[in-house]
Amino acid sequence: MAGTRYLIGHGAAPVGPGKPKGRSKLAPFPIEAVREQFPALSLEDGGRVYLDNPAGTQPPRRVIDAVSHAMVSASSNLGGYFKSSKAADEIWRRAHDAMADMLGAASAEGVIIGPNMTSLTFQISRSLGQLFAPGDEIIVTRMDHEGDVAPWLQLAEDRGLVIKWLPFNRETWQIEADDLKALLGDRTRLLALNYASNLTGSINQVAALTALAKQAGALVFVDAVQFAPHGLVEVQALGCDFLACSSYKFFGPHMGILWGRPDLLRELPAYKCRCASGAIPERFETGTPQTELLAGLAATVDYLAWLGEAVGGGGTRRRKIAAAYEAFTAYENDLTLRLIEGVAGIPGNKIHGIANSNRIAERVPTVSFTNARVAPPEIAAALAEQGIYVWSGHNYAYEVVRFLGLDEESGVLRIGLAHYNTSEEVERTLQALDNLLS
Repeated sequence: MAGTRYLIGHGAAPVGPGKPKGRSKLAPFPIEAVREQFPALSLEDGGRVYLDNPAGTQPPRRVIDAVSHAMVSASSNLGGYFKSSKAADEIWRRAHDAMADMLGAASAEGVIIGPNMTSLTFQISRSLGQLFAPGDEIIVTRMDHEGDVAPWLQLAEDRGLVIKWLPFNRETWQIEADDLKALLGDRTRLLALNYASNLTGSINQVAALTALAKQAGALVFVDAVQFAPHGLVEVQALGCDFLACSSYKFFGPHMGILWGRPDLLRELPAYKCRCASGAIPERFETGTPQTELLAGLAATVDYLAWLGEAVGGGGTRRRKIAAAYEAFTAYENDLTLRLIEGVAGIPGNKIHGIANSNRIAERVPTVSFTNARVAPPEIAAALAEQGIYVWSGHNYAYEVVRFLGLDEESGVLRIGLAHYNTSEEVERTLQALDNLLS
């Protein structure tokens, strides 16, 4: 029911690197206080249930206010001598520092912020392509979002590179080390790997897979778009060279973030204007910054720190962020267990992803399924009429749908939870599905 509190440490274990060890001492998850932070959750138009979160989450009030304030007080370009320009400079700095804290980076020097993850991936792929020779190999997976596939396919076509496809295991729903080992060779130059699937929800063992690729001398690019809203990212512990995420997937404005190893970024060719700065990260941030959205991005990280403090976390902003992830991961896992149980219990439904309750920590709360009688778009449309927002189709997980042998247009019915969802919303959704499909 709405208002139910979940005692952290009594549910499923939190996921991801950087998770606290031992029994948690955090307070019960404050779901009522959390929901009060999000204006969209209280719109009085029949009651909306936002389960479209893998495609984009709702922003908290502080993010909305920060964007609005910046448009009033800092709508100037950077580098000027006047107040609004100096305010824009400070906003730019705060956003980069905030993302360094969130991603566990040693400094903000490697944090590149741009319009979206896909654009940043295309951009960095052009720069990396200058390092590769015809016949060199790039490994891409059958598990990734198209944003971490198409840039590398097009780079290979442009420069005469070889693409090798890494499948995921249909029993474990993860990328397996042995399958990666079979593809690595002397000419492997890059592994493009997702942290979590935006369709199956599976979390990959990124640190271990990265280590294998690095042993072969390859660079590693990690798409953490679907993991970052649910698990704590630690770029230094992962050992990767690049990691990308999208702030609108973790309660922020529509922006993309790309972290890269500073030593590599310094040497990498940049596609930029001649008079633009040659320093990092500026040399990879083309054009005038989106100052108002940068203000919202910093406020997003501050929201996570607020939540960490609300559940009893203290210390640095990074420690508070870690506490927030520990708290809401356990809360989300409890909701996900119930969602999987309910979806699986409806005749004709087939879940495409990890459904074993003992492996709940190996997935994010994105649950996709198909029904034997009703196509996913029909289900999504019927739910929308009841105020329940979900997605259908391939969801840009194009290779996943093809690999599973599903219809490329209809795809799956995808339900994605966030930490502002409630058990009451899950039950309402399951009842609606039961009425539609049973």
